[in-house]
Amino acid sequence: MGEDFPPSDEADLLARARQGDLSAFDELITLHREKIYMQICYMVRNSEDALDLTQETFLRAWRSLARFDGKVSFLTWARRIATNASIDLCRLRKRRPQAELEIGPMRIDAASRTTPTEPEVPGARLDRAEIRRRIDAALETLSPEHRAVIVLREIEELSYEEISRHVGCSMGTVMSRLFHARKKLQTQLTDLHEEF
Repeated sequence: MGEDFPPSDEADLLARARQGDLSAFDELITLHREKIYMQICYMVRNSEDALDLTQETFLRAWRSLARFDGKVSFLTWARRIATNASIDLCRLRKRRPQAELEIGPMRIDAASRTTPTEPEVPGARLDRAEIRRRIDAALETLSPEHRAVIVLREIEELSYEEISRHVGCSMGTVMSRLFHARKKLQTQLTDLHEEF
């Protein structure tokens, strides 16, 4: 199921939002905030930053709604805004160390319209926590552009074509970035792979 053809109810919400109906835009946010939040979480590796960027993504979307051409779904468009915002933040804090983040399932408070709730941190076994720490550390070594394509492909499970639209580059560039990112991760995590 592709993201490029929004369901008719979403199309109606989008049309109303483009006419200035804030409640319709709130409903669009409610439909997509969990996906946007989780994508940002995996990229920026900090839940507070992810909450801020999720709100910033939807604020930018609201401000730019008149320029949205509808060639892709609202979610695809919002993912691209989120990806760009995440890459910008990663570039800004490149030298600043970040706290580790364990990302778990997200619970949405029905009363909250624009702010996602933070995920619960599941109680994990020590060995799983160590594996997660190593993977997080390896992801931190990737450039923001390489991390974006890895997250969108391996975690969000998007196609190359969808990733290309989200990050605004050709499919060839996406494949090249994925190749180099996987190679770097493989080199850093070789011992983990050998244990399994």
